[in-house]
Amino acid sequence: MIEVKINGLFMTQSQSSGVILKEIDGDKTLPIIIGEYEAQSIALGLESIAPPRPITHDLLLNMLESLNAHIERIIITDLKNNTYYAIIEVLNSGKILEIDARPSDAIALAVRQNIQIFVEEEVMRKGAYSQDEMQELEERQIDSTKDRIDRLKKELQEAVDKEDYEKAAKLRDDINRLESRQ
Repeated sequence: MIEVKINGLFMTQSQSSGVILKEIDGDKTLPIIIGEYEAQSIALGLESIAPPRPITHDLLLNMLESLNAHIERIIITDLKNNTYYAIIEVLNSGKILEIDARPSDAIALAVRQNIQIFVEEEVMRKGAYSQDEMQELEERQIDSTKDRIDRLKKELQEAVDKEDYEKAAKLRDDINRLESRQ
């Protein structure tokens, strides 16, 4: 198994959230697309921000503590059909329990208590990128965004020429959103 740390959160062009896991003793990174709620929960954990009332991940940790159990580690165990799988190893009464989980939920729990995160070697082999590959992906995404902005600007001009101001306003907002992410 390979120990990883959270290297950051990201947003895709299609507005999906993601988390980047990076090898502690290497240069490979593993990007995983996750839900928006889970990304927000991970961000709160990374920033050590405690909401006024417990959110789901805090509630689960409070329950484990009340039961005198705690999380030992998180393991990203598999990648099947572009879906990642994880287990949460919980120590309870001297026994390790393996609980099936989505990686995003497991990570959201881990960041709150500085719990180690591991990835099976086969999963890293299938899904990870080297530093050079990640840079190339980022450059392609920037080029793709520029092409999309150019296309939207042409559509905006056409909408203005046709006096379709409702469509023009929507296109303007889409262009501004894309440009603000560059």
